[in-house]
Amino acid sequence: MVIVAFMIAFFFAMNIGGSGAAATMGAAYGSGTLPNKRIALLICAIAIFLGSLSGGEVVKTIGSGLVPPSILQTELVVIVLAAATISLFAANVLGIPLSTSEITVGAVVGAGIAYQSVYVSKLIWIVSFWLITPLAAFSFAFFISKWLKGKTVKQNKWIGFLLIIAGFFEAFSAGMNNVANAVGPLVGAGLLSVQHGIIFGGLFVALGALLLGSRVLETNGKKITTFSQLEGCVISGIGATLVIVSSLFGLPVPLTQITTSAIIGIGTTKSGFSIWQKQIVIQVLKVWVVSPIFALAVSYSLIKLLLHSDVYTAIAIVSVCFATLGTISLKKTITEERRSFHEHGGGI
Repeated sequence: MVIVAFMIAFFFAMNIGGSGAAATMGAAYGSGTLPNKRIALLICAIAIFLGSLSGGEVVKTIGSGLVPPSILQTELVVIVLAAATISLFAANVLGIPLSTSEITVGAVVGAGIAYQSVYVSKLIWIVSFWLITPLAAFSFAFFISKWLKGKTVKQNKWIGFLLIIAGFFEAFSAGMNNVANAVGPLVGAGLLSVQHGIIFGGLFVALGALLLGSRVLETNGKKITTFSQLEGCVISGIGATLVIVSSLFGLPVPLTQITTSAIIGIGTTKSGFSIWQKQIVIQVLKVWVVSPIFALAVSYSLIKLLLHSDVYTAIAIVSVCFATLGTISLKKTITEERRSFHEHGGGI
């Protein structure tokens, strides 16, 4: 079971890299500063690993700040990580930028509910920052973009260089905050030290960014709105600042939500609030709401099934969860088919 726990944790870490890649380098890629996906993802991977080395406080929060470490036995850790991995892998397949922090916290809390042992005050504190940080990112991006709108700024190589630096620090913040999501439960169960956790976790998250990050990079970089290099600096700078500050206090925050909210803030300034009607934006918002509940339900159901032998409860909850996720995926497919139909000269 220990070997299984490590295998799932590192696979989860790779999926974190695949999901977080868009949040960190989407601005540089979408603005055309780094048109080559592989180079953008390589820079992301290097920065993520370096950032992971400073992520010890968030590891402690995931490992012992939500539920008592005494309940995190090896079997339970396997289930928590499996629930989080299933949720994140499904989102990666859909090409939706998803918060690994929300998924991991949801899975850990699901285990705590199953054993009626959750640090509620700490959970409320974390969830409040899930709301505050994306709202702050949207507001900062919106008002900065408004201020820049009436000004002429020459786009030159220095702005491009600044954007790459900003993206690097945003990726650094991803490593600082998100690596804990994969290794925190292992550390909480005493299977891994904090120091070893951030090193190995960082390596696998970086590998995941290289191998799995292409689709989500495309979503965040080009499918929501277009933006200049200077606007990209604003997006990455806001994301990096908010996440690094949160990480210093040991708070797992939704990096992808923060970055995507900043992108939507830029888009709202340029296109008005009609951008909120774009299908990709609606799709992202739906998955954000569903993801922590989905991970919580999957975690709770697997515990009921595998550890408590409560088959009926597990089947009922999992069926509802997958039906919900399937509905979201189906709506996305129908919308894409309609768009393709119209683009090729079709009509109703």
